[in-house]
Amino acid sequence: MIQFKISEDLNGARIDQALLECEKIISRSQAKKLLSQGLVKYKGKMVKPSFKVEEGMVFDIDFPDIVKEKLAPYEFPLEIIHEDSDVIVVNKPAGLVVHPSHGHENDTLINALIYHCKDLSIGFHEDRPGLIHRLDRDTSGTIVIAKNEMAQNSLAKQFQKKTTHRKYWALVFGHPKHSEAKVESILDRHPTDRKRFASLRKEGTQRPNLVVNGIADMQTLEIMADGVDLKRGKKAVTNYRVLTESSEFSLVELMLETGRTHQIRIHLSELGHPVVGDELYGGKTRANNCKSPALRKYIKDMNRFALHAKELGFKHPSREERVYFNAQWPDDLNEILNLTKINLPNQEIPEDLN
Repeated sequence: MIQFKISEDLNGARIDQALLECEKIISRSQAKKLLSQGLVKYKGKMVKPSFKVEEGMVFDIDFPDIVKEKLAPYEFPLEIIHEDSDVIVVNKPAGLVVHPSHGHENDTLINALIYHCKDLSIGFHEDRPGLIHRLDRDTSGTIVIAKNEMAQNSLAKQFQKKTTHRKYWALVFGHPKHSEAKVESILDRHPTDRKRFASLRKEGTQRPNLVVNGIADMQTLEIMADGVDLKRGKKAVTNYRVLTESSEFSLVELMLETGRTHQIRIHLSELGHPVVGDELYGGKTRANNCKSPALRKYIKDMNRFALHAKELGFKHPSREERVYFNAQWPDDLNEILNLTKINLPNQEIPEDLN
């Protein structure tokens, strides 16, 4: 058990939010789980997530003993970009699920890492050792895994405070109206399709509205909702810029300020430029408009979508320096580039990021 004292800057906050400032708590889901299990107490009594804290209050937090489940090792050839005693950075291929789930109990990235090394951080989720963030199954690219509790705590705080560097490349249909833009919305489950997420929209509108925010010729997409509880959803912010174009397609670079489920795919689709091959968000039906029959067939037969986690940067958990890692555009997406006549730009990390 540990004790957590409320500081002045947390006065008036909800306990589920205040707990995120506790060094031992690495995520919102962990705080939520501790509260739901009655493991957070004030003066011996359990507290609800909505409990308002005051400066000087001291909470007792019991951390359950974590016993690592028998995760089956999975012999899978991983591309390790970097590995040291604290972290592993992997170039995850498309098609590989990140952590065990229904239908993928033993053939995931976590299972492959269990085969690769024996010292992943258990953290709070015994079935997800070392996991800090995720990539969709059909997204390739950079992902970092922690090898000890110190590294997991450090990285989790960085992702929570949005101080990490995450850059993606996506091949999309059409040409965005603005070559550079900032996309903001409130994301929630789609009202009729539980596999999808969507932005909450202004009442009575069919499409999101682009408005100029007046800063450096950037644009802001605001998809806010009238008459709904915005607490139900989560704010999502994506910055993009167009790297190169062909007659029917664009290659865009995306920088995340938040990391919501399907965030990039949703924002691009709602802008009218779905990711090529993304069946869930319109990236296959849009292929019907392609001029080339061969291209239409190729996209409909794709077993992944054209989204790649290009760069990842963070402060190294045990060194006072920021580190950056780069995953080259994957070979399995080169043919779609040829068919769409898109040329890749320089793939090196800029000097000011090294």
